[in-house]
Amino acid sequence: MIAQPSAEPALRFSFEQPQDAEAIEALLDHAFGPGRFTKVSERVREIAEFRPDLSVCAWDGARLVGSVRMWKAHVAGAPVIFLGPLAVEADVRKHGTGGLLVQRAAAAAEAAGFPVVLLVGDEPYFGRFGFTAAPAKDVRLPGPVDQRRVLARGAQALLGALTA
Repeated sequence: MIAQPSAEPALRFSFEQPQDAEAIEALLDHAFGPGRFTKVSERVREIAEFRPDLSVCAWDGARLVGSVRMWKAHVAGAPVIFLGPLAVEADVRKHGTGGLLVQRAAAAAEAAGFPVVLLVGDEPYFGRFGFTAAPAKDVRLPGPVDQRRVLARGAQALLGALTA
């Protein structure tokens, strides 16, 4: 029997709800493993305010297939949103699910009055969504990080340390 190519799923997107937390944690554990708690992004999340109203989930029926979480922090006293973690089930990655999550979350942040979104990630991937390293080159995160991976969208330049 010849395998048929997988069809693009009909995804439903929603802002994170309290009842989604268990499924999101399972997805994050599967995607990143226990090492996710050692990253500098986790240090940011320890001092930032979680914003479920800006965090987006992707659903294929009743199955969570993707999630991006958003956090309010400050750089030199100015409010910013920190994006991450972003996780997508392997079988739907090829359909652009991660990009759709990033775009929806960044648009929600902007609509809520947060024009600057920061993240730690790969510029070749996130650059497609307007993120670059240049405006964040002077942002200091609470732990060691490759500064070239600190990216921002919606800012000419950010100067200072990220705080709660």
